[in-house]
Amino acid sequence: MAHLTWAMTIAASLATAAPLPAQPVEPPRQTESDAYTRYELLAPGSHAFRIIYEITASTPGATAYFNPIRPGSIATDESVTDRATGKRLPFGVVSGDVAKAGGVRGAAPGNQYIRVELGRPVPGDGGEGRVLIDKTYEDAKSYYQEGDVIVFDRPLGNKRNAVVLPAGYELVSCSYPAQVLQEADGRIKIAFWNNTPAEAPLVVKARPAPGLPSSPSSLAGALVERAWQNREIAYFLQPPETHSFDLYHDYTETRPGVGVYVNIVRAGSTASKPSARNLDTGQPLKWEMLKGDAILKVSPSEKGVTPETEAVVFRFDPVKQGESARLRFFETYTDPERYKLVGDELVWHRAFGRPLNSVVLPAGWVLTNSSVPATIRQTDDGRTRLEFINPRADEIDVIVTARRRPA
Repeated sequence: MAHLTWAMTIAASLATAAPLPAQPVEPPRQTESDAYTRYELLAPGSHAFRIIYEITASTPGATAYFNPIRPGSIATDESVTDRATGKRLPFGVVSGDVAKAGGVRGAAPGNQYIRVELGRPVPGDGGEGRVLIDKTYEDAKSYYQEGDVIVFDRPLGNKRNAVVLPAGYELVSCSYPAQVLQEADGRIKIAFWNNTPAEAPLVVKARPAPGLPSSPSSLAGALVERAWQNREIAYFLQPPETHSFDLYHDYTETRPGVGVYVNIVRAGSTASKPSARNLDTGQPLKWEMLKGDAILKVSPSEKGVTPETEAVVFRFDPVKQGESARLRFFETYTDPERYKLVGDELVWHRAFGRPLNSVVLPAGWVLTNSSVPATIRQTDDGRTRLEFINPRADEIDVIVTARRRPA
């Protein structure tokens, strides 16, 4: 009886004791992708440059995005736009403490961030919140003069970048391999994909060029800025005996009135299991398989269509003026010629035309060869993923081989 009384006393004491303080819940880590930065150098001597920054918030469910203001720079003239709708988004400048509480790991308390209120929560399962941040920086360390030569000296961590010279200036030197393109108003632009894991040590020098024509190049229609392109594709290889691989490719439609995407199936391949979704909203898209003349009825300008040509046609709400749509298309391909087993060796041979291309090996296979340089990492489920950045305007011919991991 004494033991029972003691137990009841302890239970009553626990019931009336103050509850333990709740452990703080760490917010989801802020993630992002598809960063593109355009720097427009303003008047020499001003140390100022306009930054047009395109970024995609990718944390599922996120309602805000935090963009750091680089220490040493003075930011002015900020505005933020939802790239899907073209509408302005509310924003404010906050401290590193606020950014850290919002999911920015390692945010220093003394640093400042632009906090953007997203137009809608980021959809789950790969959804996106696409934002355009427009701001002007004054930074004498990054943009200065040496006599009559202007210097833009700034390490750039984003993969896709462009720098536009002031009107009437010619390019003297550029430390990083880049396209040189003339804007419609005559200004000279350098643009590049950084295909290394480190910052690009960019130093651009330019000088006045009196009499430089301000009209666009006669070849403007044939020259495309590769850095601004954000088409990407990922291949997930199935066992090589099947010759099959799942894939998805992402694409941004900006042309007003366009509401259809035609994906021509390569000769020698067969496509199955198509599906698609709008990454801005998470909504699924309609699709159909067409062949020969039926393709031309949907897309009269499609080239190289024969009676045997097959295509997967995806339909979405036509894009309105000032808006854009980010779309993801899924398919399964079977291609015995380009993906096969030779003896005991997996062989993948395919040309890549997009800027960003990823290949994920089947589970249990060890990478043995890659003919083109790639960044290599392990996926969460232990598969090997190769990421190829093609900064050029043409295709790269990629051969990948692998062997089974010994039991």
